[in-house]
Amino acid sequence: MTGIEELLLSRIRDVADYPEPGVMFKDITPLLADPAAFTALTDALAAIAADAGATKIVGLEARGFILGAPVAVRAGLGFIPVRKAGKLPGATLSQAYDLEYGSAEIEVHAEDLTAADRVLVVDDVLATGGTAEASIQLIRRAGAEVAGLAVLMELGFLGGRGRLEPVLAGAPLEALLKV
Repeated sequence: MTGIEELLLSRIRDVADYPEPGVMFKDITPLLADPAAFTALTDALAAIAADAGATKIVGLEARGFILGAPVAVRAGLGFIPVRKAGKLPGATLSQAYDLEYGSAEIEVHAEDLTAADRVLVVDDVLATGGTAEASIQLIRRAGAEVAGLAVLMELGFLGGRGRLEPVLAGAPLEALLKV
């Protein structure tokens, strides 16, 4: 395990039975509260953006906003929020997707992405991959290229990587931690 992995893991708290019995929630708020750990995380994700040749960062609601915005600033790139449907004013593109129990929809401002953009998607956790897959489809529908997906933590037992690798079509999927 590398030094950054140890630092990040040491700042993630396990919360048993949240939000429901049987779930072990990975709470990143202690990591966000520690300036050294948060800076290390931001720097690591900004390096991934640079390696991917990204021109914009997309952050997925809501914790992807918390991580993606400082990554964009550190990397000198624009930040684009992908929000739940109905949260953005003006013209939007939307993408519906299925959840374990039901469905959801995400949106992006139609004018925020162009064919000249290479977009790195940033989020806190890769679980089943449904939201990330929908965001990738949305980015492509906007005419931009997907430069990759970068997450703080991958929950490997939920199979999100297997779902996303074909959708990413060769773009990298980077997880700083795998649990």
